[in-house]
Amino acid sequence: MHDTIVWISGATEGLGLGLARNVPYPGARVVNLSRRQHPDYETVRFDLAEPATWDAVGAHFHNELRNFRGARAIFIHNAYMGAVQGFVGEVDPQLYRQSVIANAAAPLILGDAFVRACKPGYESGLVMITSAAARVPWEGDAVYCAAKAAAEHWVRVVRRERKQRGKGPWVVAIRPGFVDTPAVHRSIQTDPEQWPLGPFVKRDLEAGKAFDIDTAARNIWGALPPDPDKSVLLFGEMVTYD
Repeated sequence: MHDTIVWISGATEGLGLGLARNVPYPGARVVNLSRRQHPDYETVRFDLAEPATWDAVGAHFHNELRNFRGARAIFIHNAYMGAVQGFVGEVDPQLYRQSVIANAAAPLILGDAFVRACKPGYESGLVMITSAAARVPWEGDAVYCAAKAAAEHWVRVVRRERKQRGKGPWVVAIRPGFVDTPAVHRSIQTDPEQWPLGPFVKRDLEAGKAFDIDTAARNIWGALPPDPDKSVLLFGEMVTYD
């Protein structure tokens, strides 16, 4: 049996991949939660935008943790559905609906499933990867901004609930800072009329202001487990693009 099991949603690329390959626990079992099979990591297939697939993730948490005898179990929810930048009322309504489901509903449902599956006897922890978008109103990113704000407030509430119950998992939201990922590069191709942030993001990428995925991942792992009184951990500068 592995001493540590780590679930990471979206470990096929970007920050999720960085988190997977920088897990600091020797011999840890790393499980990718994604639509795509990872060539190197065990994968549970699911789709953020398809609620019918979410039960597979909850079942995996339950089955692996009901008799777990290791030292720690950690779930990092990192995945999100991108490529939906645009002003409210102007983007494709089906994509908008999927984005709300994937980015606002899925994190809370999956987080609940993990909390339910955790048992006493080992360290357990839940990380929600969020963003400066939780505070900054970026035009063309209404769903993303609202979803990250919701995830952070969910973490604040759940952390207090776990403290009141006197049992795990610890729960924290992390804003990793500006990270150079394939998703960011895809996003900057969006028409600035639909996503005014794009030219500024492109400028800062070209100026080398972004963390690479491994540096961002090591920052995150180095901050875990979090101070018990911290709900949100911040890395990098607050980006406003005013």
